[in-house]
Amino acid sequence: MSFLLPLFLLLSIHVHSQSAKIQGIVLDKNDTPIPGANLSYAEGGTQTNENGYYSLPLPVGKEVVLKITYIGLKKIELTIPALEAGQQEELNFVLKTDVEEIGVVIIDSKRNTRVEGVTTISPETIRKIPGANAGVENLLKTLPGVTSNNELSSQYAVRGGNYDENLVYVNEIQIYRPFLIRSGQQEGLSFVNTDLVRNVEFSAGGFQAKYGDKLSSVLDISYRRPVDFGASLDLSFLGGSVSVEDVSKNGKFSGIAGIRYRDNSLFVNAKETETKFKPRFADAQTYLTYQFNNKFELSFLGNVAINKYDYEPLTRQTNFGTLSDPKALLIYYEGQEKDQYETYFGAFKATYKVSENYSAKLIASAYNTQEQEHFDILAQYRLGEVNTDIGSEDVGEVEFSEGVGSQLTHARNDLDALIINIQHLGTIKANKHQIDYGLKYTHEDIRDRVNEYEIIDSAGFSIRPPLDGFQNNQPYNPYNAPIAPYNNIKAFNSTKIDRFQAFAQWSYKTLVGESEAWFNAGVRSHTWNISGDQIKSKTQQVFSPRAQFAIKPNWEKDMIFRISGGLYYQPPFYRALRDSTGLVRPQVKAQKSTHIVLGNDYIFKLGGRPFTLVSEAYYKAITDVNPYTIENVRIRYRARNNAEAYAYGLDLRLNGEFVPGTESWVSFGYMKTEENINNRGYIARPTDQRLKFAVLFQDYVPAIPALKFYLNMVYNTGLPGGSPSYADPYNYQTRLRDYRRADAGFSYVLADRDNQYPAGHWLHRFKELSIGFEIFNLFDNQNSITNTFVRDVYTKSLYAVPNYLSPRVFNLKFAMKF
Repeated sequence: MSFLLPLFLLLSIHVHSQSAKIQGIVLDKNDTPIPGANLSYAEGGTQTNENGYYSLPLPVGKEVVLKITYIGLKKIELTIPALEAGQQEELNFVLKTDVEEIGVVIIDSKRNTRVEGVTTISPETIRKIPGANAGVENLLKTLPGVTSNNELSSQYAVRGGNYDENLVYVNEIQIYRPFLIRSGQQEGLSFVNTDLVRNVEFSAGGFQAKYGDKLSSVLDISYRRPVDFGASLDLSFLGGSVSVEDVSKNGKFSGIAGIRYRDNSLFVNAKETETKFKPRFADAQTYLTYQFNNKFELSFLGNVAINKYDYEPLTRQTNFGTLSDPKALLIYYEGQEKDQYETYFGAFKATYKVSENYSAKLIASAYNTQEQEHFDILAQYRLGEVNTDIGSEDVGEVEFSEGVGSQLTHARNDLDALIINIQHLGTIKANKHQIDYGLKYTHEDIRDRVNEYEIIDSAGFSIRPPLDGFQNNQPYNPYNAPIAPYNNIKAFNSTKIDRFQAFAQWSYKTLVGESEAWFNAGVRSHTWNISGDQIKSKTQQVFSPRAQFAIKPNWEKDMIFRISGGLYYQPPFYRALRDSTGLVRPQVKAQKSTHIVLGNDYIFKLGGRPFTLVSEAYYKAITDVNPYTIENVRIRYRARNNAEAYAYGLDLRLNGEFVPGTESWVSFGYMKTEENINNRGYIARPTDQRLKFAVLFQDYVPAIPALKFYLNMVYNTGLPGGSPSYADPYNYQTRLRDYRRADAGFSYVLADRDNQYPAGHWLHRFKELSIGFEIFNLFDNQNSITNTFVRDVYTKSLYAVPNYLSPRVFNLKFAMKF
C-alpha cells in the first residue's frame, strides 16, 4: 500500500546514517527540562522534545560552533571539537536567567500557558490513561467545562456549545472531520495520532485572534520532530498502531509516520442490541520535515483514513420504567446498514526566518471526504409490561403487550466534499512587543445527496406525518389515503463556499509596578460567499475583536490573574446551512457570542510537592442562534437564526503529584445554558449539563514500582433527553439519567528508559515494554445517550425509551518502543 512508503523511507534513512552525534538534556536553573529549546550551528540544528532531550548529528572531522537559545534565558555559545565518524557524546546544558533582560517578564513554556489560560497535557499521560476511545479527546473529557456522554465518540462539547463549535489544529493546520456520522460506534479513529504528538494545548474560551472563528474552544496540537531513530507498537483487543521515526545523516530531513487500526466490536457486541457487526477503521499518517538551512524549512502533513461500517441488527430488548411500573421494548430487525467514510488530507507548510525579528509561513492544505450512508432497516416492536416475579420461570420477560408496531427506515445519503486552504502567517518581534498576522483563503466545494424516509405503523395503522392542523384520531377514524412517510427528506445540493479571513494581534510583556504583566489584543475579519445550483449567491462579513490581560503580582504566593474575551462569531459551515428538509439556506447568518472569562492560577506546595489550582468563571451571551437537535452525535440544524441563548459557569481543576512522580487531577464544573426560540421563553439547550466531576489518577505499587495503576472517572448530571422529529422541544424538557463512568487500567512495565537491560538480554532491544489490563465502565453503570421515542397509536401514548451505552468491558494491551 502506498501509505507504507514513508515507513520504508525512514527505515532506509536509519540504515545509512553514519555521522557523529551529540545528545543530552537542556535544563533551566531549577533543573527542569526545557521543551522547545533551540540548538543550532552553521549547517543545521534541532529542538529539544517535551522532555528537554535533544539529539543532534554533527559533521565528521570538523569543529562546530554550537548555540543553545530559549526565549527569556541566557544564550549559550560554545565550540564542539571535531568528532570522528560514529562518535557519540552526551552534553547536558543549563540555561540561566538572562540578566540583561531583567526588565522583561521571564515567561517559560509553562508560564506562557498560564498567562494565556491554556491547559497543557502531557503526551505520555494521553497514551497511558484508559478509555473506550483512548486519545487526546479522552483526556479532554476529564477537564472542567468539557462534556461528552458517549465514550465511543471523540466529539466533545465545551461550555454549552455543540460538537461543531471546536477548532482543532495540528502544527497550525486546521483539521476537519466527516459530515455524515450519526453515532459514536461509527466514528472509528480521531484524526490525532497520539503516537506522533509532542505537545497538546487546549483553551476552553476567550482565545486569541490568531485562532479561527468558532464559539467554544481551541485544541492546538504539535507533532513531534524526531531527533533519532525510534519505533513503537501497540496491540490490544480494540486494534493496534505502529509508528516509526528517524532523522537523516546530515540532520536536515526528519520524519515520523504511523498506521492505526481499530475495531469497536468489543463494545458493540456487549450492548443490548444483538448484531452482526463488521467495522474496519484504519488510517495512515505522516509528518515530514526538511530544513534547507537555518532560515528555510519545509514540512508535510498527510493522512489517509478508510472507515467501513457494516451493521446488521437482529434483536433488542431494553428494560426501562420504574420498580413499580417496569416496561420493556422488544424489537426484531430485518435489513442492514452499510456506511463508508474515506478522507484524504495533505498540507505543506513553508517557514522562512527572514531575520531575528521576523518569520513568515505559508500553508497550503487540501481535505477531501467521500462518504456514503446506505440503510434499509425494518424494526417490528412490542412494548409491554415486564414480569418482576423473582420466583417465576419467565422473570424479565414481556408478558403483556401494551402496544405493537413497526418502523421502516431508509437512506441513500452520499456526500463528496473538497476543502482547499491557502494561508500566510507572520510574526514580528520588536523589544517587548510581538505582532502576529495572517491571511487565509478557503474554498469549499460540497456535493450532497440526501434521500431518507421513515414510515411508522402502530397497531396496523400508518401514522400520518405531523401536518399543521391535522388531528390523529386513529384507530377510531382510520386514515384511508395512500401511505405517506412520517419523515421524508429528498434533496441534491451542489454548494460552493469561498471564505476570506484575516487577523492581526499585538502582544506585550512588561512590568506594572513590581508585578509582571502581559497584554494581548487583536481582531479578525471573515468574509464568505455561498453559491451553487439553484442557490442565490449571498455574501456576508463579520469582525471579531478579542483581548487578553494577565498579571502576576509580586506576592509571596505564586498567583496569576487573567481576564479575556471579546466578540466571537461562527460563520455557518455546510451542515449549519442545511435545514430539516435538506435545502441549503445561504441567508443563514453567523452566530455571535459576547464572551468574557475571569481566571486565576495558584501554585502551591502540599506535602513538599507542587500543585496547581486553576479557576475560571465565564459568561457567554449568544445571539443569532441557529437552533439544533442532537441524535447521538448527529447534529441537525433548523438553519434559521431565530433564537438567542446564554451560558455561564465555573470551572475548577486541581492538578499535581498526588502520588510522587505522577501527574493527576481533580475537576469540577458548574454550567447552565438556555435558549429562547422565537421569543417563547428560555428552555435548556441540548448541551445543558449542569454539574461535572472528574478524576484522573495515576499510582504505582511502592513495593513493585513497575506495577502502575490508572483511573479515569467522570460524573455528569443528565442532559436533556431530546424530542421526536418535528416535535416542539418546549414540550420535551425531561432529562436523561446522570452519566457515571470509571475506566481503570493496570500496567506492568518490563522495561523503560530508567530500567535498561544490558546487551545480550532479550529486553535490551526495548526502550519501553509493558503489558496492560483495562476495565472499561468499571462499575457497570447503565448510561444512556439519547431516547428512542416509540409511538402507540392505540393508547395514544409516546414512550421515551433510553438508548444505553456500553456495559463493563475488559481489554488486554501491549505497548512497546524501540
